[in-house]
Amino acid sequence: QVQLMESGGGFVQAGGSLRLSCAASRSSFSRNTMGWYRQPPGQQRELVAHITNGGSTYYSDSVKGRFTISRDNGKNTVDLQMNNLKPEDTAVYYCFAQDDYYSIHWGRGTQVTVSS
Repeated sequence: QVQLMESGGGFVQAGGSLRLSCAASRSSFSRNTMGWYRQPPGQQRELVAHITNGGSTYYSDSVKGRFTISRDNGKNTVDLQMNNLKPEDTAVYYCFAQDDYYSIHWGRGTQVTVSS
């Protein structure tokens, strides 16, 4: 059973924008932290941003000022608005969510490709 479903990935030129969305099927995710990781080609998965159920946010230094994370607890969704994209943002982006026991659940990922 898929519990987190990402959408919105694609191909964009440098300087462009994309918006990723993640829909959660479990209501418990809306009570906990949700966010996004990414895995560039040949590299390890890295944290991009996360947001608590109260709306506190964290961004990695590499995306700060360009990406904005938001969530809608009523709809169990978390979005990532990505502006001024760079080729180094090319990666598979994974949505994640914590449950009430602090276990991490993952989406299947969506590809973002930024051309120079």
